[in-house]
Amino acid sequence: MRDTLERAVAIAEEAAAVTLRYFRDSSLDVDRKGDGSVVTAADRATETLLRERIDAAWPADGVLGEEFGGKSSRNGRRWILDPIDGTVSFSRGSPQYGVLLGLEVDGEAVLGVGCLPALGETVFAARGEGAWWSRDNQASRVTTPARVSSIARLQDAMFLYTSARGFDRAGRLSVWETMRRETAYQRGWGDCLGHLLVATGRAELMIDPKLAIWDCAALLPILLEAGGGFFDFRGEITHEGSHGAISTNAALASEVRDLVL
Repeated sequence: MRDTLERAVAIAEEAAAVTLRYFRDSSLDVDRKGDGSVVTAADRATETLLRERIDAAWPADGVLGEEFGGKSSRNGRRWILDPIDGTVSFSRGSPQYGVLLGLEVDGEAVLGVGCLPALGETVFAARGEGAWWSRDNQASRVTTPARVSSIARLQDAMFLYTSARGFDRAGRLSVWETMRRETAYQRGWGDCLGHLLVATGRAELMIDPKLAIWDCAALLPILLEAGGGFFDFRGEITHEGSHGAISTNAALASEVRDLVL
């Protein structure tokens, strides 16, 4: 698993470099998919590279990507790709976007890489190998363990979310209002960035009321290996995504679960 993780990090960081070639390009066209979500040429180019590298490294593995669908697995392993998580932010020139690469083995999410290309950060983990945070630091690259914070009271915590409207559309506006009232700080640092901030101890709580599997597959192993919690609105530890996703530190996981269930 360690060798697989190292290769996956290299692939994800190569894909991150692809996104930067398009980032803040005023000529970049923004389209709408059938479900109304935003997509760009950068999403497609990034997923194309990810799929090519995965096929070359692990030809028997399956692949599921947001833009180009699935390839069947011949060995119980499947890579799940979100080439640009936070395309709206990306298309507006905001650095709050990421590249997500997750690995399932027999249906369980066991490895995840989350790159934040415009911020120069990568957070990655594999089951039993811990979670790690790599980032640019002046002229060097620093990698340290990724750990959730130890803050144990909601009234001292930072609550992150992508969109208040998203809670409203999912019929969970009361959850947003409760967390806004109960926490010390609230910020709309959304999409995968929010979850990775929890995994690295820079926030305590990130809530998304509805996601897809490619939004979550990389995040679950990262949060768990960082010592945190990752569960949906049913309280289940899952990367399926349709019932939302909640990232917390360990100290607040039980209290948060009680408040949202």
